[in-house]
Amino acid sequence: MNTQNTTSEIASKALATLAAALEAGNSAALTAYLSVAARFHKYSWTNCLLIAMQRPNATRVAGFRAWLGLGRHVRKGEKGIAILAPIITKRSRDTKEDRHDTSDSTTESVGYLVGFRSAYVFDIAQTDGEDLAEFATVKGEPRQYLDRLKAFVASKDIALDYDASIAPAKGVSRGGRITLLLNQPAAEEFSVLAHELAHERLHQSDRRTETTKTIRETEAEAVAFVVSHAIGLDTNTAAADYIKLYNGDRATLSASL
Repeated sequence: MNTQNTTSEIASKALATLAAALEAGNSAALTAYLSVAARFHKYSWTNCLLIAMQRPNATRVAGFRAWLGLGRHVRKGEKGIAILAPIITKRSRDTKEDRHDTSDSTTESVGYLVGFRSAYVFDIAQTDGEDLAEFATVKGEPRQYLDRLKAFVASKDIALDYDASIAPAKGVSRGGRITLLLNQPAAEEFSVLAHELAHERLHQSDRRTETTKTIRETEAEAVAFVVSHAIGLDTNTAAADYIKLYNGDRATLSASL
């Protein structure tokens, strides 16, 4: 058997599948995930610090009514996490630029920040109810291939460690070192390691400055998809969904091949 041809065939079929998925549009899983993600506010550095001080293990926080809108409710007796919420007041503003113009002027309502007040949010661990939509994940059993991939990483003089503090990231490529999130399922760990290894091999040289974030993430995830697919893992929509989060598409993938 010609191993080279077999490898090329596996890669070609996997990439064709990935390209078709990218062209098909958002999956139901990605649409649901984005809908939920859009309902979580992005907090200022100050509020992130306040949340970390009061509940260091918080992962997803939202207000009482926001949780209700997501089909979850805050359990009775739970203590809220105090943050600072802006106080906005609306005032009318004359929109005429020339103050000497005697023609009729128009006004518009403009919001002005006048201060802050205390508000309370709750972590998802303080709530019960419907499960939130999750990002698609890789499933299956990588068997001996996970250890073989780790050995390959080591053979390239790339250090591998684990750190819970990188969450919500699942993996990070640091140039000569890969850090993975602790306690990931084996299939997910394999896929993430393949993704970060692709960054190490492709994007830690001069080429990094010649590419965009979209290109780099598309390439790394395409590598992870092909390798995961080759050992029989169920990649479902995870790879295409990830690439689309970085605005990648079939054209981006084709240009990198």
